[in-house]
Amino acid sequence: MKLKVRVVHYRHDCWYADIDDADDRQPDDPFWYADGCRTQAEAIALACTELAALDQAVADGDVPPRISETLTRVA
Repeated sequence: MKLKVRVVHYRHDCWYADIDDADDRQPDDPFWYADGCRTQAEAIALACTELAALDQAVADGDVPPRISETLTRVA
C-alpha cells in the first residue's frame, strides 16, 4: 500500500492535512485528515504521527478504513 500525505494552506490562518492512497486521483475519501491546524508544522506533525500508526496497522495485517467507511460503521 502506497500512501501520500497532502498538506494544504487555506484561508489566512488554517492548514489541512490528509493521508490517501498515492494512486487515488480524486482525494475525496482519504484514510485520515486533520482540519484547522494553526501551522504547517502542526499539520505535518499530526500527519506523520498518523502515518506511522497506519504503517504499523498495515504491518500487523490490518487494512485501514477510509473516512466514509469509518462514518458508516458509527451510524
